[in-house]
Amino acid sequence: MDTDILGTLGVREKGISIAPSAPKPRQVLALLVLHTDQVVPVTMMTEELWGAEPPRSARPTLQTYILQLRELITVALEHGGATNEGRCAKDVLLTVPGGYLLKGGEGTSDVREFERLAGMGYRAMDAEDFREAARCLCEALALWTGPALADVQAGPHLRTQIKRLEETRLCVLDQRIEADLRLGRHRELLAELTVLVSKYPMHESLCGQYMVALYRSGRRGEALEAYQRLRSTLVRSLGLEPSAALAKLQRSILAARPGGSAVNGTAVPAPSGGRRLAPVG
Repeated sequence: MDTDILGTLGVREKGISIAPSAPKPRQVLALLVLHTDQVVPVTMMTEELWGAEPPRSARPTLQTYILQLRELITVALEHGGATNEGRCAKDVLLTVPGGYLLKGGEGTSDVREFERLAGMGYRAMDAEDFREAARCLCEALALWTGPALADVQAGPHLRTQIKRLEETRLCVLDQRIEADLRLGRHRELLAELTVLVSKYPMHESLCGQYMVALYRSGRRGEALEAYQRLRSTLVRSLGLEPSAALAKLQRSILAARPGGSAVNGTAVPAPSGGRRLAPVG
């Protein structure tokens, strides 16, 4: 089974789509795909579909949705010639004690490929092979065609998973930008970073990368303005000052000679982890 969730939902068995058009069966399928080869409890499914107070008809209605999915799987198997292999829909979407299980088999998954490429990129970053890191992380991000499960109605469990995926994407994006900065691509990054800091006005790592790119491009004043905008937003919204690392970057830019290198080539750690932003100078 081939699955795509980094954008619109796509699920194919033998190359034939088994994604229903009706919102709630589609929601059930998305939850199953996110937990491929794992048991999804009936309680989780009912909470996803109807919240904390499901109707009395929740169990039989859920069974109807499972039946509809199996009918789509059956059609795909028949057209794909799988009936000759002795497989049926219940071999793909299983009823197990307490819930249901979707078998992925040897099919493709955009999430698995994203995680594989991201892992390669992180390892390349650790080895300071920034060109390879940029390549792998760029390929990982290219798998995203839009927000995760963009065309699926999301309940509490899907919303949590969508948020997790988005955070993972942001971490990969952060490291891809870091790799590009290490390769001296600061001018090429300016347009992208301008959009990102506007979209994520309290994201300190992105702001730090933007400051580095501006400074290296001879726009020292704008780099300092970016810091002040972030500081104002953090103080106004959260009552917090920027991190010590970002404040250190600001001081290094203030102390640097216009057009020269920052004092001691100061680098700022990314707030989310142990990797560091490229040196200012």
